[in-house]
Amino acid sequence: MTRGELIYLIPYFAALALSLGVLFYAWNRHSAQGAVAFSWYMIGQVLWIVSFILGLISSDISTKLFLDSLQWFAYIIIGITLPIFVIQYTEHKLRSSKLFFRILLIAPTFLCGALIGNIFFDWIHQAPKIIPLTYFSQLTYDSTPIIYGYAVYIYILSVWMLYLLIRRIIQHHNFYRIQTLLITAGLFFSVFGTILPLLDIRIFPQYASTPFTGAIGNLIMFWGFFRFRIFEITPIGRDKVFEAMVEPVVILDNKNMIVDANTSMLALLGKNSDDVIGESAKEIFADFPIPIKQYTQVSYARAEATFVVGGVNVYYELTVWPLYDERKEMTGRIYISHDITAQKELERELRKLNSELEDRVRARTWELAEAYDTTLEGWARALELRDKETEGHSRRVTEITLKIAYAMNISEEDLEHIRRGAILHDIGKMSIPDEILHKPGKLTNEEREIIKEHPDTAYKLLSPIPFLKKALEIPYSHHEKWDGTGYPQGLKGNDIPLAARIFAVADVWDALGSNRSYNQAWPREKIIEYFVEESGKHFDPVIINIFLRLIEKGEI
Repeated sequence: MTRGELIYLIPYFAALALSLGVLFYAWNRHSAQGAVAFSWYMIGQVLWIVSFILGLISSDISTKLFLDSLQWFAYIIIGITLPIFVIQYTEHKLRSSKLFFRILLIAPTFLCGALIGNIFFDWIHQAPKIIPLTYFSQLTYDSTPIIYGYAVYIYILSVWMLYLLIRRIIQHHNFYRIQTLLITAGLFFSVFGTILPLLDIRIFPQYASTPFTGAIGNLIMFWGFFRFRIFEITPIGRDKVFEAMVEPVVILDNKNMIVDANTSMLALLGKNSDDVIGESAKEIFADFPIPIKQYTQVSYARAEATFVVGGVNVYYELTVWPLYDERKEMTGRIYISHDITAQKELERELRKLNSELEDRVRARTWELAEAYDTTLEGWARALELRDKETEGHSRRVTEITLKIAYAMNISEEDLEHIRRGAILHDIGKMSIPDEILHKPGKLTNEEREIIKEHPDTAYKLLSPIPFLKKALEIPYSHHEKWDGTGYPQGLKGNDIPLAARIFAVADVWDALGSNRSYNQAWPREKIIEYFVEESGKHFDPVIINIFLRLIEKGEI
């Protein structure tokens, strides 16, 4: 090959290198929307240029015909993959994708059949001949209806693709508008440049026009790749997610680069889309009140932020969601900021109202409790008026019971129930006849059995009152004994309610230390000895030990 021939081929090799560069760039970014289909489109273009160069430098007609057939095969690849790329890149919704792809394959299938039939019937290469050029020779042949038909098919398809791209240009932010415009221009020069040979128009004398128009298209897209980062910064799911959302929304890719932001977010940032898209999220949101920069390494998150605007607290809730492609691989994250100021204000008002209601309920409860306590004390006073010998007994045993319970670290709430139960411990005696209740001597067995009925009477009287459910333990069980010999249920040990076990100690202490018609008060030392003897029999040993310590301290 002479020096002149090599110089002649330099523009074609430059076009091939440019196509290979575009193919390499797109293939390395195959995860982007439409990048795989675009890569196959470039493979078809590379195959066409390689076949063209080899066909140019070959000399025999059979080799030229074979390489020309490879160029037509490259057209088949381009005719299939280019529409797929445009559909994927523009996110165009097909009513029936299966039907569309079947129709898309009709013309390429006929062309494949024509290439096979060309071997026998010259369906493509009619009257082939070689025309000598300055350095090489060129294959020419008559155009057949199949060639014209496929050209018309490609141009109609190209017009439709051009429509999809122009519509996408109108819909996008300026950043993506320029991206799509560059892709449109690149494809326009590559596809519609094939019209020039049909019209016998050459860009340069002695040179075929098609490789140069393809190279011009690739140069335009190369500039778009490096200036506007096509296939790196892509509009991930824009129309699917947030174009009409009023909440501020931003989308980041896996490198935390901003790939999209809706109008509300741009207004909140006070920036244009050109200032934001393609920039680092950490830089754009460095001083942003919503903590987006803190959640750039997570797949999902939810957080709240508060800041002041015009002297008013504004509340936002940030939600982070992952975005996936058709292969279930995460392509980025969407950050949605929802204004919850009204919700927070409502919550504040509800808390205020709830606090007011609680105060009212608490006040009303206290009033009811006070009314109940007054009633209980009235009942206890009525019993004391009926039995003069026990006057002051309820007050004294209540005080002693509470001292023991307090020493046992019983809660304030339970102390209140114990106090009420102590006041009402003998309420059941209301059913005992006066002749038995006031009898000066010893009671008969029948009379004693009537006396023993007063805990059951107390239960029947007080159990229907929910307010006194816990207080009932003392009136019903204060005559039970630790060893199980008490009444009315014969409970034993810890089966006896704790309040009743405490009260039993206080009740017996006051009874033995008070003068009654049937019994004189015992000396203090004798009562203490009795309690020691009855520990583990009548009384709970633990409570007796606590009670005796209180006596030693002089608190009882």
